Amino acid sequence: MRSIAPSSSQRCRTTSRPSAQPLTHVTGVHRSRLAIAGTRHAPRKLSVTVRSDVNWDAFRSTELGSRKTETRASSAPRPSSAPGGTVQQFDYLVIGSGIAGLSYALKVAQYGTVALVTKDFANEGCTQYAQGGVCAVLDRNDSVSEHVRDTIIAGAFLNDPQAVEVVCREGPARVLELVQMGAEFTRNEDGSLHLTKEGGHSKRRVVHAADLTGREIERALLSTARAHPNIRFFEHHLAVDLVTDEYQGVPHCFGADVLDQRTMAMTRFITLSTMLACGGAGQVYPNTTNPHVATGDGIAMAFRAHARVSNMEFIQFHPTALYDPTSKGRTFLISEAVRGEGGELYNLGGERFMSKYDPKRMELAPRDIVARSIHNELMERGDSHVLLNISHKPAKEVLHHFPNIAAKCAELGFDITKDPIPVLPAQHYTCGGVATGLLGETNVQGLYACGEVACSGLHGANRLASNSLLEGLVFADRAVGPSVAHAEHALRNCGRQLHYAAASANFTGAHGARPLTPALASWVAAKRAELRDMMWRYCGIVRRTSELQSALDVAGHTYVEAKATLKAYGYSTELVELLNLATVAEITVSCALQRRESRGGHYCADHPEERDSEKKPSMVHKEAATAARRAKIGNAVLPLELMHPGGSTSTVVGTGSGGAVKKGSKVSTRKAGVVQRDMAVRSLPQEN
Repeated sequence: MRSIAPSSSQRCRTTSRPSAQPLTHVTGVHRSRLAIAGTRHAPRKLSVTVRSDVNWDAFRSTELGSRKTETRASSAPRPSSAPGGTVQQFDYLVIGSGIAGLSYALKVAQYGTVALVTKDFANEGCTQYAQGGVCAVLDRNDSVSEHVRDTIIAGAFLNDPQAVEVVCREGPARVLELVQMGAEFTRNEDGSLHLTKEGGHSKRRVVHAADLTGREIERALLSTARAHPNIRFFEHHLAVDLVTDEYQGVPHCFGADVLDQRTMAMTRFITLSTMLACGGAGQVYPNTTNPHVATGDGIAMAFRAHARVSNMEFIQFHPTALYDPTSKGRTFLISEAVRGEGGELYNLGGERFMSKYDPKRMELAPRDIVARSIHNELMERGDSHVLLNISHKPAKEVLHHFPNIAAKCAELGFDITKDPIPVLPAQHYTCGGVATGLLGETNVQGLYACGEVACSGLHGANRLASNSLLEGLVFADRAVGPSVAHAEHALRNCGRQLHYAAASANFTGAHGARPLTPALASWVAAKRAELRDMMWRYCGIVRRTSELQSALDVAGHTYVEAKATLKAYGYSTELVELLNLATVAEITVSCALQRRESRGGHYCADHPEERDSEKKPSMVHKEAATAARRAKIGNAVLPLELMHPGGSTSTVVGTGSGGAVKKGSKVSTRKAGVVQRDMAVRSLPQEN
């Protein structure tokens, strides 16, 4: 039996073996339940413990009910040893610590132990930088049907109607849960929640905490999660690959291999259900409002595990990011709410230009329209930015609504109550992602996704402002039921696969982690910059087919080089991120090439109109059975060296179009020929 999801170092192996017998003596068996969102049962009394030294099942037990419910101190699994690393077991694995991951972890922790793996500090992610708010129908003059209509119009009618209905109808209850948890939102004088309006919305329905909504939501969720006895945080841990195997011919996910970035140690987390909630891929572009952690890790890992990925061509460029030529790293966002509260756009010639592009909605048109309008003004005039003016509004009102924006602009020397704000578009949101159903499920059993990493069908071709936080809340809640049901299934039926996943962990040699040498670090940084600059030029706000073809070549070659280098050298954060960025870039460009129209966040100058025949989601999947693309590698030497732990040096050879192989006195030179991963792209009809 071949491996379903080999990692870049081919660690996830499978063997032919008969199906495991159902487990009849397990610790804390999940109660049978329907996989329906909102279903709740009593918490499990005990958690299972990994044993990599047993004969056929990974889990051993004591008699049911022999112990009381364990606390964090007593129930935290002790890591087992593995060659070059460790193995840890939890009932549930959550990758990501934003609104989606924390919401899910808090609810699924009622049923077992949770490992929450996060790449940086737990509060570092896109959630805390969300300024505008989270939308929900909470006003008597608003309605679910109007929210649905606004969402579908913004999504250019490519949305999944069922997903839109689910989110808009269940959203208010999820937002009120945040209030009950202690999130302190801005209120009116009578104590009711203050609702603001943003672009694309026909009514005021955006709940906010001044202009720091995401930070407040993250604070409330994180403080609650840290206090939960069943949730254990693993900060500064990077998930590098999913652990998968087959049960009865169906691919299942049993956890992930994770790099501790501080100690450079590898750990395999063996779990019954895994949730991807690690955000989008904004760092594939040089100008982005996303933080440094948004490198598409979840999308890339899921793709390597043969999960389907959909609608990646729809990249949302926020029209109003702060123009600051001295800034490095994340671009500061000027919230949509500034335009919602009356902000007006002017070019540097003093012309209020939105009347030329969308005279009815003006500055309140959906983001894709405003971003392209600004882009067109910049191209026609040769300007570096446009101006967003809110100074005609009362100063007290402006400072009350936007204290964070006012403070940031003051640092640059201008007062938003008197001066216009210099802005330009920047990458802001990945509308596509891992294809999921209405319960957060993917086509890989035991693997769930929610938030920006997922493509639920809610956003269609373009996201309506403030729908992203709401999506994370709703689908995190809906995924709890099926996750618990799958954990029951895995616990009863997948003992052999779980044991094999634990016993096969091997992090020695090139399967382990190593810091980069200075030369290799320089090469990785150069490749990353080249990839990001290419994506901005060729796969940005306005695209052309010929440029997309060039982008596909660059992304594919970067992927092959990164994969070969990783396989030869070992794991490091920089190499893993380069591989993931190249993966996401290639998927994004492939989706863009197949869409022969312009819709929402995808605008192609060669196909400028919408076409009814193209009103269907793109779908990208990795096919092992189809013919692979092969890169011909020559003998040119790349400018980098790999230092082995023993001190010997080998050189990576190849060309810019291929992978890397070793050459040196202690390593035999092999004839180069790297097989690029296969990517089959097709369009599927929209499901009703």
